[in-house]
Amino acid sequence: MLLLIWTGVLLGVLYLYLRQIYSRFTKYGVKQRDPVPLLGNMLPILRRECHFIYLIEDLHKRFPEERFLGRYEFLNPVVEIRDLELIKKITIKDFEHFLDHRGFTDAEVEPLFARNLFTLKGEEWKDMRSTLSPAFTSSKIRVMVPFMEEVGNQMVRVLKKRIEAAESKAIEVDYKDLTTRYTNDVIASCAFGLKVDSHTDVDNKFYEMGRIASSFKFRQMLMFLVYSACPILVKWLKLTLFTKAVTKFFTRLVLDTMYNREANNIIRPDMIHLLMEAKKGRLTHDTNAKENIKAGFATVEESALGQNNNKRAWADNDLIAQAVLFFIAGFETISVSMSFALYELAINPEVQEKLAKEIMETDAMAEGKLDYNAIQKMSYMDMVVSEVVRLWPPVASLDRICTKDYNLGKPNKEATKDYIIRKGEVIAIPVWAIHHDPQYFPEPEKFDPDRFSDHNKDLIKPMTYMPFGVGPRNCIGSRFALCELKMLIYHILLHFELSPSERTSIPAKISSESINMWMEGGHWLNFSIRHSSSS
Repeated sequence: MLLLIWTGVLLGVLYLYLRQIYSRFTKYGVKQRDPVPLLGNMLPILRRECHFIYLIEDLHKRFPEERFLGRYEFLNPVVEIRDLELIKKITIKDFEHFLDHRGFTDAEVEPLFARNLFTLKGEEWKDMRSTLSPAFTSSKIRVMVPFMEEVGNQMVRVLKKRIEAAESKAIEVDYKDLTTRYTNDVIASCAFGLKVDSHTDVDNKFYEMGRIASSFKFRQMLMFLVYSACPILVKWLKLTLFTKAVTKFFTRLVLDTMYNREANNIIRPDMIHLLMEAKKGRLTHDTNAKENIKAGFATVEESALGQNNNKRAWADNDLIAQAVLFFIAGFETISVSMSFALYELAINPEVQEKLAKEIMETDAMAEGKLDYNAIQKMSYMDMVVSEVVRLWPPVASLDRICTKDYNLGKPNKEATKDYIIRKGEVIAIPVWAIHHDPQYFPEPEKFDPDRFSDHNKDLIKPMTYMPFGVGPRNCIGSRFALCELKMLIYHILLHFELSPSERTSIPAKISSESINMWMEGGHWLNFSIRHSSSS
């Protein structure tokens, strides 16, 4: 009897606690989907019923008149911002109230991930941003173009050999595997000074470690969710995103490369060199505006904060963390954008042919020797790439932690109270949902590069196009990413024609098996030789 009484008391206390937690939004008139006790709105994710982006898009569509909405990640309230002016205030004007991203692991348990630019907080983030900012200007990326070209040429050679060996007009290619191997080899060269050919040496150590580190499958998805719900548990159990083998590999790789270059006075214009210069305080911003030209419409500009001079001394672990972040972002995020670019070109042949024509004309003028300026002068290429990252944004949702209590105002016209978001709570900006909102982009599911023509691109409203984030905490590597994406498309369309195969997923749908944006049904296209190519 006593046990039943205490059980009843505990259940009553739990009920009152959960009712208080899950009424955080409703008492202020903030619209939300009904939460499941303890799980919040995460049940469809845990059941793998849909990818996270579709959950957010559904919430966005359900309440079109709201300034902001509420959802729950387990017991944690997250405010989804819909209003464009509010997005601008949060990310730019009142940036200091929302300075930080949330982390996904503990710095004491896994510094290799927790000490990178994405997860650093406060003044440390500001100092690291201003330290690294000069490494991502156009002039620094310009000298990496020959490395990207070399990787592109070796990819083309392997694909041509496969087509010749098949003795057929076309071969079926796993285009996600292709783009991942391309980005792996570009990062190996542009970041670490290594010559890797993952298309020929398919099981090389560098590629294998990158694949393990970047393939955020269900275990990593759970890790992110557990850290979000209970970071103390992650620290206590010493849960890590990476295996010990991955951590050891990248630590040794970065330190050995730095030591070898110091000992032998080797200078190579890549990311390791730039990190070494940053550690010595010798990395400076470009003062020549012509040297820092935009890499396309989607480029984000560095804020004044990122251009401050910083003299903070960084430990080796901090530099290793930045190299690993650069690798993961390059390995997975850029390869996803590349894979969707190839997909859209294959199922939109009229776009493919128009772009191929521009590429062949550029190649003829460049006499087969591509450089940074030639890439940036291709206007239709930029329109295509801009539309790719609208339809398939590299980051589907932006998050910020509130660092000081902040008044978001009223959520809608009927609300009677202002909503005060408290220090430590999270806001999210649903990039995917905004990019797919017909209010801002008519026929949003249609792949239409003409949205970004000179005639139309000025019609795009501010804060509706955020493929690389917005405000001072935008993506530091947008120039590199766009350049690499354009280089891949250039090499592919110069030499090959793309078309759907029997296994191509049409229409495209994102798989629920990973937090990464992978295609349901796999990534398959037909590649055939482009006979109009001059090569």
